[in-house]
Amino acid sequence: MKYELIEQHVGQFDIRLMCRVLGVHPSGFYRWREAPISRTELRRERIKGLVKDTYEEFEAAYGAPRITQELNELGHKCSLNYIAKIMQEQGIVARNGKAFNYGGHALTMHNVAENLLWRDFSTERPNQKWVTDITYVWVQHQWLYLATVMDLYSRKIIGWSFCDSMTVELVTEAMQMAIDARGVSPGLVVHSDRGTQYRANDYVSFLERQGIKRSMSRKGNCWDNAVMESFYARLKVELIYAKNYQSIEEARSGIFGYIEIFYNRKRRHSANDGVSPVAFEEKAAIAA
Repeated sequence: MKYELIEQHVGQFDIRLMCRVLGVHPSGFYRWREAPISRTELRRERIKGLVKDTYEEFEAAYGAPRITQELNELGHKCSLNYIAKIMQEQGIVARNGKAFNYGGHALTMHNVAENLLWRDFSTERPNQKWVTDITYVWVQHQWLYLATVMDLYSRKIIGWSFCDSMTVELVTEAMQMAIDARGVSPGLVVHSDRGTQYRANDYVSFLERQGIKRSMSRKGNCWDNAVMESFYARLKVELIYAKNYQSIEEARSGIFGYIEIFYNRKRRHSANDGVSPVAFEEKAAIAA
């Protein structure tokens, strides 16, 4: 996107000059930049996660130039200076860098699971395939985090957790809620991305104790978890952006209402022949 390209090079080139070269008006860029839920901030948070994942994937050997090249090859267009600034802010230094700390920064991409789904989101019964992920929610000058678990059979959200820190506890609480609600069927597969929370030893051990098989997306490939990404896109358009919440409790209440009342019980879903997830499951149970 042209505005994103301009944003990446602010400080290097004059904004009006870049707007003229790219054929956009400066006022349009400033409106985009100053949106209530800043698209710049949302993109930056997404890129920060990709930078960290790439750094871990290559065992702390890559600096800004190679990470930039990796992300561009994956389709995430970004400049070297943009990535270098993110790495500096996060204290991420390549293993051969002068400031590298062999204790604190030597991250490795451990506990990566095989991709068992391969974008096959179809199921024959409930509790066969679940997907899970974390999304960011901007509330009153701070990021909050929502973890959700979806049963692909009906696209119902069966577990979720919401708090101000992106921790292992966040994803574990969402998964525990799903298990409490549905139980664990033999052969159940849970698919996620490669985020550090989903690779944490405590979380991996938790799933193993429950007899749940793990599945993970390929590096930098959001389409491997497209169903959950689609849910988050609807949540933000239909709720978060429209409400512009000013407190954590207000956001929590709104998310509860959206998931438990509107999305699960009322919102028609194309994958369910035009009925809600709850209605689809009830109809299938009667037919069985």
